[in-house]
Amino acid sequence: MDKIKLYTEENLGKLRLGGDELADAAVISILENPGFSATINNWVSFPKIEQLEGFPKPLKSYFEFFLTPIDWIDQVEVLKVHDFFAKEGNFYLSMLGFYSLPYCYAFADGAQVLIRSMRITEEIGMRLAETTLFVMDLFSPDNFHLHQDAQLSIAKVRLIHAFSRCFVKLHSKDWNTAWGLPINQEDMIGTNLAFSLMVIRGLEKINKFPGKDTLEAVLHYWKIVGYFMGINIDYWPNTSKEAFELEKLIRKRHLRSSEAGQNLVKALIQFYEDTIPDQNISTLSETLISYFIGKEASDALAIRERVAIPKSFYGLMLELSFLKQSGRRPSYAQLRSQFLSQTEANLGKKVKLSIPDLNRS
Repeated sequence: MDKIKLYTEENLGKLRLGGDELADAAVISILENPGFSATINNWVSFPKIEQLEGFPKPLKSYFEFFLTPIDWIDQVEVLKVHDFFAKEGNFYLSMLGFYSLPYCYAFADGAQVLIRSMRITEEIGMRLAETTLFVMDLFSPDNFHLHQDAQLSIAKVRLIHAFSRCFVKLHSKDWNTAWGLPINQEDMIGTNLAFSLMVIRGLEKINKFPGKDTLEAVLHYWKIVGYFMGINIDYWPNTSKEAFELEKLIRKRHLRSSEAGQNLVKALIQFYEDTIPDQNISTLSETLISYFIGKEASDALAIRERVAIPKSFYGLMLELSFLKQSGRRPSYAQLRSQFLSQTEANLGKKVKLSIPDLNRS
């Protein structure tokens, strides 16, 4: 089915008003039974069905959703993605930091909910570490193939989104309904595009485009992720052409200047300048971000390429930085271990994905 005909202003407007009923109901159950937040955070693997006995029905139904098999996963595409990440994991994660995240900040309405989470600006290091850990969990070897170990991480992040929706609706008295529902379907689709399509575009900008087949395998992989994240996958693109058209329409609808987006990117750049150990990268953080996100998004965020660097040097700078830190092609285990140790050294504590602990004073 050609999905391009679905990508209209009217349809995306409807998606902007849609949330995630299953996760939202689960969060209400947790709010009514705060002890379950600690139970969920203490799990080290996805619970078996018998572990859900005694859970309120909406919360039990939420976790049962993840245990329901789906029959449309293409294992050939999944294996392509694992091979791709094994080869280019360092670059993939770098594109998230220098392209995907700041690009999202340039979308004014979506930035409004992000800026209302104080952790984005006040605990930006931990927030970035949690995002990186989530993505690393998604790409753990054989995930969605021989196992589904990332399910717990996906379930927690989906609940975190539902908590954010709930807290904004309850406590943000200045929320403008013109921005849409907090963390709505359109924004969730846009974020998943930033974590898939835009990563591949970033690689193309440093002459490392992996090819259309890999791009479409990555899209399929994020379709699986999106399904478990509560996204309406009827709108998720299957082809590179569909992804191009959908991203173009979302960009047309929402990319514009906002104080929220500019504050978010300012905090991000400052964090990079303060913490990236390679000064060749840290001192050029704004320039790197501006190069990857492009002039339109850079103008919206009030940043620019402050140093004139030949296009061919951007990839070389990143590759040399990787070589210093972890060698030419580290294994997934090495990449993960390095990330966890550096994060703990920078932040003074271990990174862990957790939903809000409602019993904490």
